[in-house]
Amino acid sequence: MNKEKLLEKIIIVDYGSQFTQLIARKIRECGVYSEIINFQKIKNLINDKTIKGIILSGGPLTITKKKSVALNNNILKLNIPILGICYGHQILAKKFGGKIKISNEREFGHAILQSNSKSLITKNFFKKNKTLVWMSHQDIVHKIPGGFKKVASSNNSKNAIIVNEKKKYYGVQFHPEVSHTHNGKILIKNFLFRICKVKKTWSLKNQKKNLITDIRSKVKNNKVICALSGGVDSSVVALLLKKAVGNKLTCIFINTGLLRKNEEHEVVHNFKKRLKLKLIYVDASSIFLSRLKNINNPETKRKIIGKLFIQLFEKYAKKIKNVKFLAQGTLYPDLIESKTVTGSPSSKIKSHHNVGGLPKKMNLKLIEPLNSLFKDEVRKLGKELSLSKDLLLRHPFPGPGLAIRIPGKITKEKINILKEADYVFINELRNSNLYNNIWQAYAALLPLKTVGVMGDKRTYEYTCLLRAVTSEDGMTADFFPFSKKFFQEVSNKIINSVSGINRVVYDITTKPPSTIELE
Repeated sequence: MNKEKLLEKIIIVDYGSQFTQLIARKIRECGVYSEIINFQKIKNLINDKTIKGIILSGGPLTITKKKSVALNNNILKLNIPILGICYGHQILAKKFGGKIKISNEREFGHAILQSNSKSLITKNFFKKNKTLVWMSHQDIVHKIPGGFKKVASSNNSKNAIIVNEKKKYYGVQFHPEVSHTHNGKILIKNFLFRICKVKKTWSLKNQKKNLITDIRSKVKNNKVICALSGGVDSSVVALLLKKAVGNKLTCIFINTGLLRKNEEHEVVHNFKKRLKLKLIYVDASSIFLSRLKNINNPETKRKIIGKLFIQLFEKYAKKIKNVKFLAQGTLYPDLIESKTVTGSPSSKIKSHHNVGGLPKKMNLKLIEPLNSLFKDEVRKLGKELSLSKDLLLRHPFPGPGLAIRIPGKITKEKINILKEADYVFINELRNSNLYNNIWQAYAALLPLKTVGVMGDKRTYEYTCLLRAVTSEDGMTADFFPFSKKFFQEVSNKIINSVSGINRVVYDITTKPPSTIELE
């Protein structure tokens, strides 16, 4: 039996929220072991005495419709504290006789929460009886059930926090797990330690040991090839594999032609010379560009790139005997946006080349050791594996590369223009000591030409979009507030040094409602 199965833990019942894994991440940050289970598998928990609390996640379903999911009676049989979040808050209220209705106004984004009474769940949560929280709902708890009291409200959610202190049942309409809820972690800690009284038994150092053990048990005497991009995720996977299977690992780095400027040279240097990994370099830029010719649809782009990746990996794998596994750096945010990993009714946002882009039939078995982790956890894991700081702090880069930063048709000319613009932008961030303050930044080339004037002559060239966001986990994000001076300098440098661009715009959309990447 896995050691963690014997530890005290918190169970998160997944009703399909895009934020479910964030709850698990926040709990792990607090040093507590947690597991996510599908809402249909509650009966398996009845005899597990290590469970100290239950959290009911949010979800895309609405309680006011017939297709909603009710609270399973087996959860109540555990006789342990329950915290319902958003949809979980509503089904908890309805279970005990509360009334749910569709609100006249939706709440998506920040809302001011007003304290109405005291509770263990909100100790030290409010400042001067108010705080800012992140809402994402239309249904509201209109009438609270018997035995519960109202603890807090917002303009649109009069019963935004309800509690039954005797039963230790707690419901919150907002999302304490997202970074944009002020003091959200305090509320989660209150539930863990003041209410559930669970012990701190979880660490990333232990997770590293578990991952290495798991890889060894899967691979055994076979060989593994690792899909190397040079980013943080694939770098950490490569080092994990090296520790787990040693010389059985061969890394394959495919230059798709959709990489950032000079990236192929940096990757070969870092992994062949610095990290001493067995590396096969494949320049497939011409074939990728050929396959993507005249393709507009972003999902089709991802599918083409994913399929070609696998074809090339399998081709080069044949040259190495006894290769049965393909490892890649898929993270949980990749999975949650592509499909629901627990079988709950999560909404699919887009496929990732690491996920939805893979063909259904492969000759290689897939290993994705990081698919339950977030980027910040991967960086911490990389630190445990002694990955260099310059690699650890690199901004995320999508598997499909520049293909999803060029909406519409992809051409060699567009790729070259974008490489230069992105190079200028990232260099300006480094020169201004802003790079490490930003989660992810990039330039994109919009399929839009506009009229400009240069040297008293009319120009008709592309529009460059800049995007820079702050985030803790990639699941929610806010735009970075650059100064006017920075905007002026970077815009001038891009227009003056990159032929083909005469206009620069900045994306100020948060996630949600947008995603970080354009496609």
